[in-house]
Amino acid sequence: MEFLKEKRPKVGVGVFVIKDGEFLLGKRKNAHGEGSWCLPGGHLEFNEELEGCSKREVMEEAGVAIKNIRFGAITNDMFKDEEKHYITIFMLSDYHDGEVRIMEPHKCEEWRWFTLEDLPSPLFIPMQNLMKQRFDPFKKK
Repeated sequence: MEFLKEKRPKVGVGVFVIKDGEFLLGKRKNAHGEGSWCLPGGHLEFNEELEGCSKREVMEEAGVAIKNIRFGAITNDMFKDEEKHYITIFMLSDYHDGEVRIMEPHKCEEWRWFTLEDLPSPLFIPMQNLMKQRFDPFKKK
């Protein structure tokens, strides 16, 4: 008899990299949500701090260093077609150093800077859910 692995949500981290009133979004490819726009980010690793995950993922994906990393928000994201479920933790950060470049061309088509007023379409499901909360990454807490 084959035992089925119990399905549980995974933990994703999305990082707002803020610079001059804009933040960085990338166009996804070769993964769930292909063609949609998302923040740099990825999976939280076992025993990894949120700040460390944020720094690692932004450097691995976009080639830039970040600073002033802080919690932003959380969403509960279900990808029905792909049968995936994520809890996404959104972190805020300020751009620190480096030139934005495509570090993983098999995962990202392009990186661009956007404001809340000129968001591209379609947005990745976690970003759609975050925008439904009227989240503002520029608002001081």
